[in-house]
Amino acid sequence: MEIKMTKLRNKLTVELDGKLDVNSSPQLEEKLRPELQSIDNLTIDMEKLKYISSAGLRVLVASLQTLDAHGGTMTLKNVSDENMKVFKLTGLSDVFDIR
Repeated sequence: MEIKMTKLRNKLTVELDGKLDVNSSPQLEEKLRPELQSIDNLTIDMEKLKYISSAGLRVLVASLQTLDAHGGTMTLKNVSDENMKVFKLTGLSDVFDIR
């Protein structure tokens, strides 16, 4: 999976390309963790994300919890229909700000 991160002041945009699964989720977590304390807004662009597993969902939920703890926000954008099914089936479509 490819991860492209763009930071502008206290806003971070992350573009994901490929599959966010048990093999790639540690890579995303490793890149996100040090950034989460210094940002107020995180946008995850999922336009090129082909697949998300429960391991990938765990990283997103943990990131949201970290941001919530200090008043930050997180948005998921360009979520494909297939990936949206995963969010709906898990009930996470009601937890995340999905646009």
